[in-house]
Amino acid sequence: MLSEIETPSITGDIVAIGISEDDYMATYAADFHEWIEGFVIKMSPVTDEHDEITSFLRRFTDTYFALRPIGRVKSAPYVMKANDKARRREPDLQVILNTNSGQVTPTAMLGPADICIEVVSEGSEEIDYGTKFIEYQNGGVQEYWLLDPLRREHRFFRLNDVKVYISQPLDAEGRYETPLLPGLKIHVATLWQSPLPDPIATVAMVQAMVGSA
Repeated sequence: MLSEIETPSITGDIVAIGISEDDYMATYAADFHEWIEGFVIKMSPVTDEHDEITSFLRRFTDTYFALRPIGRVKSAPYVMKANDKARRREPDLQVILNTNSGQVTPTAMLGPADICIEVVSEGSEEIDYGTKFIEYQNGGVQEYWLLDPLRREHRFFRLNDVKVYISQPLDAEGRYETPLLPGLKIHVATLWQSPLPDPIATVAMVQAMVGSA
């Protein structure tokens, strides 16, 4: 039984063990699973609010890159293979800049993304706030954004000169800016609105920040 087998320091619903990376990619990756040292972990189910926030942020960043083509954004179940050879994660969103030295393949980012964004679901707190924080930091992900709709909390972390995540503040208007995405401003309170801005409003919002292409 799975409970009788010694497992690495991981959390989540283990659905298979002794699985190779190739088998994980072929059989499990497309169905929202992650791979930890041969164990396949089922990701927590998402709520409607989680889905709405993730979809909005995808539109928001896609629009930004349409206007400033300096990178791209990928959604789960797109896999990230960072510097830990025994672990594969599927961030809710990963921002990959054109300057990234990794390789973007049809199914996975080979190397750390520049920004990983996780929208916290009920049941994913331990992994999002703990395990993935350490993995993304040690894996070289430049920024980690944690957005928690249940608690209406946000955390933006950026690697410092010694490769340690340091919490980043919002500006006086409650917006987050990153040097990785010049001109873009994330107004955190907007993320908790219902409904969120529709695609037309999102395009207008981003155009007002960065100008037209």
